[in-house]
Amino acid sequence: MTSPRIALLGMICESNRIARPAGQADFHSLYWLNGDALLQEARKQSSRIAPEVCGFVAAMDATGPWEPVPIVLAASHPAGPVERSVFEDFQKAVADGLRQAGPLDGVLIANHGAMVAENLHDPDGAIAAHVRALVGDKVRIVMTLDLHANLSDLMVDSTDLIVGYRTNPHVDMIERGEEAAFSLRRMLAGAADPKAVHVKLPLCPASVSLLTASGPYGAMIDYGQRRQAEAAGAILNVSVFGNFVFSDVPENGLSVVVTARSDRRAAEALAAEIADFGWTRRTEFVKPLTSLPDAVALAGEPEREPVIFSDAGDNPGGGGSGRTTEFLCALIDADVRDVLYGSFYDPDLANQACKAGPGATIDAVFNRETENAPWTRWDGTLTCKARVIAIHNGDVTGRLGLFQGRRMDLGPSAALAIGGIVVIVISDRTQTADPVFFEMFGLDIADARTVVVKSRGHFRAGFRPWFPPERVYEVDTGGLTSPVLERYDFKYLPRPSFPLDRDVGWASGHE
Repeated sequence: MTSPRIALLGMICESNRIARPAGQADFHSLYWLNGDALLQEARKQSSRIAPEVCGFVAAMDATGPWEPVPIVLAASHPAGPVERSVFEDFQKAVADGLRQAGPLDGVLIANHGAMVAENLHDPDGAIAAHVRALVGDKVRIVMTLDLHANLSDLMVDSTDLIVGYRTNPHVDMIERGEEAAFSLRRMLAGAADPKAVHVKLPLCPASVSLLTASGPYGAMIDYGQRRQAEAAGAILNVSVFGNFVFSDVPENGLSVVVTARSDRRAAEALAAEIADFGWTRRTEFVKPLTSLPDAVALAGEPEREPVIFSDAGDNPGGGGSGRTTEFLCALIDADVRDVLYGSFYDPDLANQACKAGPGATIDAVFNRETENAPWTRWDGTLTCKARVIAIHNGDVTGRLGLFQGRRMDLGPSAALAIGGIVVIVISDRTQTADPVFFEMFGLDIADARTVVVKSRGHFRAGFRPWFPPERVYEVDTGGLTSPVLERYDFKYLPRPSFPLDRDVGWASGHE
């Protein structure tokens, strides 16, 4: 028996419709890997690529002979729509690579699932359909996706199996890559002939309500996993995708994808059951936020336990600029003390601080250079005196949660003291979801009474040792990722959709 030949490819970008478009430089600043460079990175102990790809490769290595055929893997930090030329370059790289690869038995497509291109609402679906057309109907295609994916029928129809993350914060990416590999092995051995069913609800919640440790979304995922276990092997996978509302595409909406081992009727029944379960809890997908004045007042209270605040309106992990100053200005104006604030994306300021060196006092100008564009609307300029506490080259490995074990290049970085606030300034736009953003400067999270992070939800896993859920506050701030959806002029979102439209009924009649 010959070793199966499996192609590896993917394009990862979570697209916020109103954020700055993602160009070639955005992908190359994170990674754009072709051929052997992709496989070498996937097998590193501390890799910079999507952990699900590393998990897939490791699981395939451990379960028998195989011949990996690495094609191309590209990723950008969350941004706006991908420029048309960049997407076309990727599709060409896929076509060239697959044509040169020769006969294949399977393909792994590692995407995010909430990408938008300048010329396409559903580039993830276009990639899957492109691959299917190139390899034919007999080759097995497995696709891994973030749980914030905007699922389309094109994605489902073009693949044999879709495997979505189950945790938010995302701490199961390696396991999902392993699951994809194990399932592919079953297919190639003739032990599974997958049949997938996709059900979409008119439910487009903000990401802040899509945590999985508790709440309605976690309950849906848990319900699906329990029912899969009770199906005695008839169901191969259950994935529930919460959508990424800021993509603003016709494919938005919470989706349930159930893949049966061989019986489509079993998948249809379970998908409808899980969707019905979620629809009955739809009102729970609206989550209250802490007002900015209340957050600043709490930060200034002298007698309380330490707390952590999410600057929810400016999450770089959702396409936020990482440069809004609203929260920081409010803390400075109130002369709040003993605050760690991370992380502000400003390469110019970071370089100025690094050049001045530790101990220097500088005239800090946050957002010295700001474009006149829709995505800079909240990026106000802030000028103040700041003392440089420490500097770092930004080459770090994540320690907890989303970034655990992953290498990051944050570029020239600095810790600045502004009154009683220590502000971390970085040169690579990345959400602060790991304590290493502070620890690389010798700062101890345990010593802080107040921590503020530009992150939506992933910080919960990274900072869990210090801040249990009852001491976490999501603050209502302006920016490209505000959970207050009424602030945005959505153009392509399917309507009616809850919670923007409160009187919406589900077309399938599941009330």
